[in-house]
Formats: sequence, C-alpha cells, structure tokens
Amino acid sequence: MTDSHPSFAEPSNLFDLDEATPIDWPCSRPAVLISHERLALRDRFEKTGPTAIPDHEVLQLILYRAMPRQDVRVLAEELLQTFGDFNRVITAPTDRLQKVAGLPKAAIQELKIVEAAAHRLARSKIMHRPVLSSWQSLLDYCHTAMSHNETEQFRVLFLDRKNVLIADEEQAKGTVDHVPVYPREVAKRALELNASAIILVHNHPSGDPTPSQSDITMTQKIQLACDALNLTLHDHLIIGKSRELSFRSEGII
Repeated sequence: MTDSHPSFAEPSNLFDLDEATPIDWPCSRPAVLISHERLALRDRFEKTGPTAIPDHEVLQLILYRAMPRQDVRVLAEELLQTFGDFNRVITAPTDRLQKVAGLPKAAIQELKIVEAAAHRLARSKIMHRPVLSSWQSLLDYCHTAMSHNETEQFRVLFLDRKNVLIADEEQAKGTVDHVPVYPREVAKRALELNASAIILVHNHPSGDPTPSQSDITMTQKIQLACDALNLTLHDHLIIGKSRELSFRSEGII
C-alpha cells in the first residue's frame, strides 16, 4: 500500500546565506536617533554659546524648528554648498530657496525670520543715535542689510541737525549692476522728513565696492541738489561683500 501523503524533500541549503537575495532596507535614520541628536545639539548650543558651534549646526537648529522629525543634516550642508556660507543662506531670495529640493515653506519662513531679526538688531544700534559717533555700527548695519543682496539696492539715511538718524529708507532696487536713482526725489524726501543731512548707501553684488563712473555722476547730481536746498551730503557708501568704500574718504566728494 502506497502512502497517500505527499513526501517533502528537505532542502539542503535552507540557511545558505550565499544564496539569499539581498534586500534594500530604507536608509533613513530612526526618528529616535534624530530626536536624540537634536536634543544633544540644543544642549551643546546652550552650554557653549552660539560662537562655539559651526555654521552648519546653527543652520540645523533653525531647520529643526520647521522640520522637527526629519534629519536635516544633509539639507543644511546642501544649503551651505548652494549659497556659499551661512549669511548667504539666510539672506537668499525666497524664490531661490524654493528651488532647493526638500526645503519646505515653513523652513524658508524660519530663515527669513532669522534674517529679519538680524536686520532689526543691527538697525537698533544706529536708529535715533548720532551716526557720526557710531560709524562702525552704521557700517555693520549696512553690511548686514545689503552686502549679500543679489541685485543693487539704493538707500538713503536721513539725519537731523544733531546728525541723529531719523529715517533709513530704500529708494530704489535695480539689477545686478545698475539701480535707477533720481536726485530730485532724494532731496524731496529729505525736505518731507525735515532732515538736515543725508548719507547715501548702495551695494555692489559683484562684491567689489569700486565706484563706477555712473556712481560718481549720480552722486555729483545729488550733491548739487543738496547744495541748492542747504542739505549736507555726509558720504556715499558702496557696500561690497567684505568691505566698503567711502566717497568722503576717497576724496570723491
């Protein structure tokens, strides 16, 4: 009588690892590890201070606020490589930040909040104070506000009779190498604010603050308009990436 039950042959290489098919597991790190690293980074920031940790870790702390459960290390490094340094990441135009893969709108908002805070902090050191006696603070503010802009921007600082800064206004925006300025409008606005003196400021996105002939011609026209209205033109500053040029110091005005 034959056995009605089928027989099963025992495989000879059931646990032979050489025959196993490799499986691609997800490469993302566990959330618990990301959370631990985030807490450790915050703790180190609190204990050592902001100057003791590198730029990419400061950037990670900012990104964590908008992306609390995600690994932001690679994204922070990519931002620094794309824009060059921490300052350029913070001040990068929104439309360029939107092109970075994996960077959500909430993270862009966090970056812009940091930028606004930096501007306000620098501005608070010069507003309603005698500008000529706090010149370095003025230069620091101008660099914070303008040195990383990708297009030219023209600002006018309006001062009262005691050389106290009463207003800082953007007059015009331009292209990468030109900004339209109207001397009559500058003088008109000074009269509206009852200003007694002005300081002109604009940036060179190329990083080189050397004035062009059009910069010099425009400044001379504003000088003539100020002379006609008994306004003092203290200086014209051109802000580069790492240094500035003063028309007054160069003897141009």
